[in-house]
Amino acid sequence: MPDEKTLDKMEALLNVASDYTRLKILHSIMNEEKSVSQIVDEVGASQSLVSHQLKVLKKANLVSTRKEGHKVFYILADDHVVSLLNIVREHVLEEK
Repeated sequence: MPDEKTLDKMEALLNVASDYTRLKILHSIMNEEKSVSQIVDEVGASQSLVSHQLKVLKKANLVSTRKEGHKVFYILADDHVVSLLNIVREHVLEEK
């Protein structure tokens, strides 16, 4: 079994990833980087909500950013995030 510190980090990460809007954002940027306005359009949430959720996701190291002038582009931080999303989706789709 993992130690308490590791379990605490796992709990925090899963709590961040478990929000409905954040899940939509993560899936939106799963295959390509997007600007906040592109994410807003795809997710269907307000710009302020998306910006706030992106800040939370970045703090949890689930997304990374690239700046181009005044625009900031977001993408998943690494393949571990892709794997996590795929595993969760596969698990819920196979439930009976």
